[in-house]
Amino acid sequence: MAHKGKEIRNPKTGQLIQFVQTRTDTNGQFLELISTYEAHSKEPVPHYHPHQDEYFEVLQGQLSVRLNGALRTFRPGERIHIARNTPHSMWNSTDDPTVVTWKTVPALDTEYLLELNAGLANAGKTNEEGIPGILQIALMMQHYNHVFRLAKPPFLVQKVVFALLTPVARLLGYKPYYREYID
Repeated sequence: MAHKGKEIRNPKTGQLIQFVQTRTDTNGQFLELISTYEAHSKEPVPHYHPHQDEYFEVLQGQLSVRLNGALRTFRPGERIHIARNTPHSMWNSTDDPTVVTWKTVPALDTEYLLELNAGLANAGKTNEEGIPGILQIALMMQHYNHVFRLAKPPFLVQKVVFALLTPVARLLGYKPYYREYID
């Protein structure tokens, strides 16, 4: 369970996340984090948040951000607002760590998705890019589609494909979340 001061690390993506304020602390109004991207962290899959805005401020290093397909670099003191439904990805492409503050408004279930991703990576249940197998993805995307969606293919296609795969995933023992990753 996310709480103030808890840290989670995804060894595959090179990201360390510290919870500053959780959805419980803010009555669901927002989730506040400090994220550290290791040198040459991996660019995540382009995605968007259908019901949330995100706010970032670079504290240290340089942050590479792909926003609607355009690549930009942000430096200390610069702020980024990513409006809901805006495809994006961010990572550190430099030799030094990058540290940012990160606020997601409203919080929704984002903290659980972050804990799940880190838990799967730490348990060796992802590929080298930090991406789980398709059956795990199907369950995750069905369960968390209110906070996270892939930029491609179109959402309707994702919804149909993931709905078809979900019963197979459940039958094989996959879950949309694992208690051991959120404790």
